[in-house]
Amino acid sequence: MSFFNNAMGLGLRAINRFAGLPLVDRLRLRKPAEKVLYHGSRAGFRAASAAARAFKATSTLGRPARLKTGEARGLFDLTPSDEQQMLREAAQNFAQEQLRTAAHAADAASQAPEALLAQAAELGFTQFGIPEELGGVGSERSTVANVLVAEALAQGDMGLAVACLAPSAVSTALVLWGDAQQQAQYLPAFVGDRPPVAALAIMEPRPLFDALSLQTTARRDGNDYVLDGVKALVPRAAQAELFIVAAQTENGPALFVVESGDAALTIEADPGMGLRAAALGRLHLKNLRVPASALLAQGSAEVYAECLALSRLGWCALAVGTAQAALDYLIPYVNDRVAFGEPISHRQSVAFAIANIATELDGMRLTTWRAASRAEQGLDFMRETAIARRLCADKGAVIGADAVQLLGGHGFTTEYPVERWYRDLRAAGLMEGAVLV
Repeated sequence: MSFFNNAMGLGLRAINRFAGLPLVDRLRLRKPAEKVLYHGSRAGFRAASAAARAFKATSTLGRPARLKTGEARGLFDLTPSDEQQMLREAAQNFAQEQLRTAAHAADAASQAPEALLAQAAELGFTQFGIPEELGGVGSERSTVANVLVAEALAQGDMGLAVACLAPSAVSTALVLWGDAQQQAQYLPAFVGDRPPVAALAIMEPRPLFDALSLQTTARRDGNDYVLDGVKALVPRAAQAELFIVAAQTENGPALFVVESGDAALTIEADPGMGLRAAALGRLHLKNLRVPASALLAQGSAEVYAECLALSRLGWCALAVGTAQAALDYLIPYVNDRVAFGEPISHRQSVAFAIANIATELDGMRLTTWRAASRAEQGLDFMRETAIARRLCADKGAVIGADAVQLLGGHGFTTEYPVERWYRDLRAAGLMEGAVLV
């Protein structure tokens, strides 16, 4: 802490000296300078606090806090409630005004802007999934609301949406499956002014990856577990303070809560074909020792299967949002693009392609919402999730390819966003973890 205290002390002395200069008022620079210094010092305090964060229990819970399941509906009706629709609209506005405009630069830089991520955190999308007794605003499971938010954010950009939603994957896992000690230790940080960067790490860097047959291992050694292996495509890995890592135990795959900062955990960049704005990284675990209390849900196989299903459901929602962005972009484009004296939308092949995209998109959305609704009500949703996953993976890739094709040569250039959507939509069929609804 001494380094950070010294750095902040120097910064404050510089601010005070600058404020006392008469030249500042003479050049009318006081207000703009104060604004710059305010935001700079604020960012500095945030960075120092993040580096020095220690997850400590602020209270003792007699039992883990759980959200109750949603009420069953008498009729098959997937219409969002008024509250869910308001949340969806807020996410859509943020996606259109902030994410969409920042997407191209973030994709090129393979990094999401820190200011944008801070704005997303301030919107509080994480807090409505945390029970009220732990400082959140949740009163019942919010799987449908989480799906609606993920879909809305992906309409701005899928990579940025993943970067924004990555911390909520960890908080959601702790709410659903964490014990009283784990919840008391970690969840209070997620409802504060500066929630930690966190990520759910399941993927591994090998072809034909099977999430039920992990090569990352966790062996019991006394009162600890020792983790060895490599995790791939982890969002915001370089900045993350907390991970939930999937590893193979003697009883099958399980989830472990892992704090960053240990020398046995190293991180390197792991850019992919798509999702570049999510700043994907690779985790190397070499004899990483964690206490037995880091094991989530006592290594339950049912919990691990539910985690995979809820993650896949999240990727379905992201695919739906990205496909919707493509359709919204294509309709005005084919109406305005003139070839041989008329809009290209007058050609049957173009009109049919747009109609097919709209049809498949509705199917993707309805299957995703149906699975989310069943999960929220505490019903079995594995079959519905498998259907949604297959449909979103297959049709999402086709929609991305058709979008590029309909733009012709324009679709191949980075000047137009469809090539990015094509790359991102490929992720829906292969990614595991990272997001959780």
